[in-house]
Amino acid sequence: MASDNGGRRPTSRYALLGMLSLGPGSGYDLKKRIDGSIAHFWSESYGQIYPHLARLVDEGLAERRSERQAGRPDRQVYSLTPAGREELARWLQLPARVEPFRSELLLKLFLGAAVPPAESLAQVRRYRERQERLLESYAAVGRRLRASHRGAPGLPYWLATLAYGQRRAAALRDWCDETLRNLARAAGSPRRRARPTRGR
Repeated sequence: MASDNGGRRPTSRYALLGMLSLGPGSGYDLKKRIDGSIAHFWSESYGQIYPHLARLVDEGLAERRSERQAGRPDRQVYSLTPAGREELARWLQLPARVEPFRSELLLKLFLGAAVPPAESLAQVRRYRERQERLLESYAAVGRRLRASHRGAPGLPYWLATLAYGQRRAAALRDWCDETLRNLARAAGSPRRRARPTRGR
């Protein structure tokens, strides 16, 4: 994975340092930790996790130990070193880079005049349903965090990222409602209903 334009290392390595700062774990443990916490805004595959863990060990930012398991291969458990904590803290103080934005939905809407209006309306309705599901999921996550991590030092930061997701999903749901109204009006206009005539 290439470094970003500022000469920084890949962000994946810092995501893994951050996950290790929450406690030791195997590559499998870290994937579960990611999926259960930051996956709504940052994901890592096993194909990314294991090579980065090996590099962190080589650089002295993490250490690896083997745990024996009955009837199975030894479990490789990784933990953060003091140098790893320093590297994570250094990265956390850098300005967050601006990442390019891509949206297949917006691309399809931009080109929506090429298909019947019902197709674009269906796209937006599906997207709205997804935002509703996200809001329900976020609400459940918030209740779980407040119940099981009350008083934890990280709780205000976790809730801040959760609130970002909630506000974003609510805003996108509102955008869907507005877009559905506008597209429905456009679809019902005489100009849109008129069929083009073939030349003779």
